Amino acid sequence: MTNLDTIVALAKRRGFVYPGSEIYGGLAGTWDYGPLGVALKNNIKSLWWHRFVESREDMYGLDSAILMNRQVWQASGHVAGFSDPLPPRFDLKDPKPQGRTFNTMFQTQIGATDEAQVSYLRPETAQGMFVNFKNVVDSFHPKLPFGLAQIGKAFRNEIAPRDFLFRAREFEQMEIEYFVWLKDWEIQFAYWRGQMLEWFAELGLVSDKIHELEVPENDRAHYSRRTIDFEFDFPFGRKELAGLAYRTDFDLKNHSESSTVDLSYYDEEAKERFIPHVIEPTFGLDRTVLAVLANAYTEDDPPAGGGGEKRILLKLHPRLAPITVAVFPLLKNKPALVTKARTIFDSLKASPYKLVATFDDNGNIGKRYRRQDEIGTPYCITIDFQTLDDDTATLRDRDTGEQERVAATELVDKIKTSL
Repeated sequence: MTNLDTIVALAKRRGFVYPGSEIYGGLAGTWDYGPLGVALKNNIKSLWWHRFVESREDMYGLDSAILMNRQVWQASGHVAGFSDPLPPRFDLKDPKPQGRTFNTMFQTQIGATDEAQVSYLRPETAQGMFVNFKNVVDSFHPKLPFGLAQIGKAFRNEIAPRDFLFRAREFEQMEIEYFVWLKDWEIQFAYWRGQMLEWFAELGLVSDKIHELEVPENDRAHYSRRTIDFEFDFPFGRKELAGLAYRTDFDLKNHSESSTVDLSYYDEEAKERFIPHVIEPTFGLDRTVLAVLANAYTEDDPPAGGGGEKRILLKLHPRLAPITVAVFPLLKNKPALVTKARTIFDSLKASPYKLVATFDDNGNIGKRYRRQDEIGTPYCITIDFQTLDDDTATLRDRDTGEQERVAATELVDKIKTSL
């Protein structure tokens, strides 16, 4: 099992993730994504959005506000019940420890006067979808079942943030609220369970590192009648990566009563009006980034001709890798090689396919290969003197270290087949 410290060190060294506010000593529970980290995170978001929104007819995307009317959180039960236990406090007059709870929502104020309105940074993205349910129905008249999907920031004032990206105070969620008939909730629950397992496979997460936990009633959220946690074997143990919950009609019903706005749905075929029930697949984006990095981290013996040291590489799927292909001139002090490498590099950058290319002439070829292996670049192209003669280049595979000569005009087609 990969050590978490190893992942943290790699993430900082290679520009994936930096500690938040580091030059001032940091701020616990906050992390900044570097150039490669934001690229990896955006690739995950793009894949998720395409799979669960763009490729479907029954899904509608949203981007709701982080700040919401405080009544939203009162109606949803978060003001009263979104709490964690604090360590026991001891009173000299009472020898028994006094249990306390701490609401983990970040409270803020809207407005500049003494009468400023109290609000909260949202602790989840779900409520933004519930309060927009009627808007989407009125705008698009979707037929049940249908879903709302959102990727966005959420905030929780964790008492003890820990384990790198796993438990932070500021994080991103990828969530779906899927509205169904009461009679169909079990069918839809099973369907979305399968969809989530397929998603993990699409990310390349090893199936034997994914585990399902049926959450017992006493441990479920206040709105849930059934919850499955999908756990992953992180370097620090088996922990929750994503969750699937049956939220019943709790949220729409409560918001309808609290706001006095009718949030029911009218079924044209059945000529019936009712509050739909909800299946909620939810994914932690930052936890997914951490799982992908831990899953991809590999140390192996160097390929032939690679030197005597062990090789560190990230076996990221080409669709996830921050950089798809690196282009090298064999020697940086040979203008003809550099010019040809730049020409091929420019053609890759101009490709209509999603090829993210980088140009690297720093150090010898062996060091460049090692550097690109460590950040997960699937392919490296080396421009050598033979390239000047026959317009072919060396294409190297990250995982195997194997190389083949490929015509410069065929490089894009060769690489795009893996995306």
